[in-house]
Amino acid sequence: MRHFLRDDDLTPAEQAEVLDLAADLKADPYAMNPLAGPKTVAIIFDKPTLRTQASFVAGVAELGGHPMVVDGNLAQIGTRESIADVARVLGRQASMIVWRTHDQSRIDEMAAYAGVPVINALTDQFHPCQTLADLLTVREHKGGTAGLTMAFLGDAASNMSHSYLLSGATAGMHVRVSGPEAYQPDPEILARAQQIAASTGGSAQFVPGADEAATGADVLITDTWISMGKEQESAERAEVFAPWRLDSRLLGLGRDAIVMHCLPAYRGKEVTADVLDGPSSVIWDEAENRRHAQKAILTWLLR
Repeated sequence: MRHFLRDDDLTPAEQAEVLDLAADLKADPYAMNPLAGPKTVAIIFDKPTLRTQASFVAGVAELGGHPMVVDGNLAQIGTRESIADVARVLGRQASMIVWRTHDQSRIDEMAAYAGVPVINALTDQFHPCQTLADLLTVREHKGGTAGLTMAFLGDAASNMSHSYLLSGATAGMHVRVSGPEAYQPDPEILARAQQIAASTGGSAQFVPGADEAATGADVLITDTWISMGKEQESAERAEVFAPWRLDSRLLGLGRDAIVMHCLPAYRGKEVTADVLDGPSSVIWDEAENRRHAQKAILTWLLR
């Protein structure tokens, strides 16, 4: 049985297959109904959500299934009862489990006991469904991924940075993550991305300076500086991250770059309004593509 818990759960060939499937499903949303029955998909949220809930609920329905949304704060998974026990219960009620939760160890434990495929809808360490959607967006606007340079500016220690390193390297891209020295990616994840890149012709690196990271980039990406659970660091982060704000000057250093942001966005903080709302921005395509990419990984895992 296969799960999708982190970006490198897919080989380069498998990632390409899933992205091809996503493109097919976008072109013809009702062409496949692997969840017909309808089969139930349990979708659990321990953290705030908009795009993830909307795209998974709509996607499951389009695949012929029934989305069973579970409020993680009510379920109190891991507190009221163990993750293992919840996994055993949900595995008897649903064909698949999607979970947006905190530490990666929680979803790893869910997968170990569920008996059905489990998908990571965001953890503190990774956000692999978002990066699948982003790669689909890059394909649409740049004609492919291999050999392109992707630069992520901001919190390089974040789940988004980690997922871009792994997914971008898997797609054969040259991935640069850039931020303050105190906010570098997990060394093990960076090393894993570099290992993958060695086999795909890509590269993965931490680049200290925003200018260096943005120069020649085909794709420029940012994210909120204040990740969920870090709200108490808001004032400190606003000062520390200011040199990595994605503005028109940094955009101009790119190579006809497209701009992406997984949202929610805070205009004037991590990105200026003229860039986020300007002609280089593809954020609404990116947000829509969550549905198509997630339908693809649901379908692929069921196969």
